[in-house]
Amino acid sequence: MKQHAPACDRNQAFILETLAGILPGKKNLLEIGSGTGQHAAYLAPQFPNLTWFPTDLEENLASINAWCNDSPAANIETASVLNLATGQWPVKSCDAVVCINTIHIISWELVEKLFTGAANVLSKEGVFYVYGPYEYENEPLAESNQNFNAWLQQRDPASGIRKFEKVNELARKNDLIFQFDKSMPANNRSICWKKV
Repeated sequence: MKQHAPACDRNQAFILETLAGILPGKKNLLEIGSGTGQHAAYLAPQFPNLTWFPTDLEENLASINAWCNDSPAANIETASVLNLATGQWPVKSCDAVVCINTIHIISWELVEKLFTGAANVLSKEGVFYVYGPYEYENEPLAESNQNFNAWLQQRDPASGIRKFEKVNELARKNDLIFQFDKSMPANNRSICWKKV
């Protein structure tokens, strides 16, 4: 049942290092777009005082649960369906939302729904963390990201690497205040906002 994404193996230690700076004191984390389940299985055990809620489309839940069932963590909930298009979120409130390698594979309309939904469920002082590639005004995309973006748009014209400035403005409109934007390996970024 387990699906495997090599990128998860490559980036999870770097993501852990970043999350270690923002998750202490948090109690409930909603992961959006849990994918294979590798990140939940690897990251959740590192934060034993935090309850981790993995989510994705229904067809991905079996792999997520297979990975998490094999994890030594006792703090991972059974994966739930979260389809951004429907607006049905499986939790009413949490103090951390994590979304890894998802924003560039969904449409802009769903990115908007992602930020609105995250802002709605985050408690005051809650954090919203995203990881993935971004484009910046007046900065050319790295060649690897140019190639990746072309592949994404060939696969789905509605997807693609997003402009940081547009995403940050979307966060601001949803009362999410920018905290940091950190360079990561392979031309990816770790970006965090806080709910006010």
